[in-house]
Amino acid sequence: MRRRPRWTDGNAVELLENGEAFFPAVFDAIRNARHEVLLETFILFEDQVGLALHAALLEAAQRGVQVDVMVDGYGSPDLSAEFTGSLRAAGVRLRSFDPSWRLFGRRFNVLRRMHRKIVVVDGETAFVGGINYSADHLADFGPQAKQDFAVRLRGPVVETIRRFAIAAIRGGARGERPVPRPRLPPPRTEGPVRAMLVTRDNLEHRADIERQYRVALRAARHSVIIANAYFFPGWRLLKELRRAARRGVDVRLILQGTPDMPIVKTAASLLYDHLLRDGVHIHEYCDRPMHGKVAVVDDDWATVGSSNLDPLSLALNLEANVVLRDRGFAAQLRERLQHLIRHSCEEVQPEPAPRWRLWVRMRSYFVLRFVQRFPLWARGLPVHRPTLQRVDTPPSDPPGAAAVRPSR
Repeated sequence: MRRRPRWTDGNAVELLENGEAFFPAVFDAIRNARHEVLLETFILFEDQVGLALHAALLEAAQRGVQVDVMVDGYGSPDLSAEFTGSLRAAGVRLRSFDPSWRLFGRRFNVLRRMHRKIVVVDGETAFVGGINYSADHLADFGPQAKQDFAVRLRGPVVETIRRFAIAAIRGGARGERPVPRPRLPPPRTEGPVRAMLVTRDNLEHRADIERQYRVALRAARHSVIIANAYFFPGWRLLKELRRAARRGVDVRLILQGTPDMPIVKTAASLLYDHLLRDGVHIHEYCDRPMHGKVAVVDDDWATVGSSNLDPLSLALNLEANVVLRDRGFAAQLRERLQHLIRHSCEEVQPEPAPRWRLWVRMRSYFVLRFVQRFPLWARGLPVHRPTLQRVDTPPSDPPGAAAVRPSR
């Protein structure tokens, strides 16, 4: 029986912008853990951030904390035997989601990845967002440092997130037996925020995150701001954006102007003319790559999470967002996004040249027909049941194989 996401009342939420705020908060929570740490991430690299996370997890496990870590096999493919071995020696259960197979040193199974970024500590505190454990989420990384968001949550919603994370690793990886979980008291009421965990998978929850966006857009009365790194949404979501703008809602998109992958900007720009004609404002963030996956609608609706608005996130990957109803948090997120618009974005203007208008309209028509069909195409892909494997020693590349750093 399919379970629908449910609202929980009595939560507190804190916005964490970029690695400078996110990493200290997560590492401090892990260092203070007493019973349990659950962590899922798409990317974990052995750089300054990954090593700091490694040290915090190692210290927690050595104190007797039950630590479970799941990384994606495509996003985190090159962890060394020393890195993983020390964690496992301390008692950390480290698992890899569908480890990527290689051909001539290249990875090809890019589809249906575990793209969530979740941390739950002692059933009291949870973190959900789009930030991976890599140094390119810190400003001192340079021009390619990413702009991103996450939230720290306390209150009853944490138990929902904990149950979800435990279910994701239930039964363990190959060769492991299930372990008993610590019995923790239910989280207390912490604040005024109404919160809901919304996930996407390839079984029962194929469109739950997209559905929450569409419901919010349909109900929007005066303002919508969406900041999303990889923007190429489906037909129904595009339709709700255009409808909201046509009925007078101030709809603004913050998209990549300095993309980490050039195709990202190219794909999004194919939709610009169609959106601009209906009154949607498009702002390209140009300071550095935009990696956020957040939105705020009207005075009290917001979402933060891992899901992009593109075919991979909406039709293939495993994702997790939190949806939040609170005027204070919505105002804070809106202010931060408006700050980016004022100081770091360039607004896209409609194409002025009439001689190109027919070509732009034709291009827009065919692109929209594509986005109208891509969910059906995704479901037509061959059936694939991903594996969850215990990490012992990572597979080695052939000599001279090029390492490709994934980004999402």
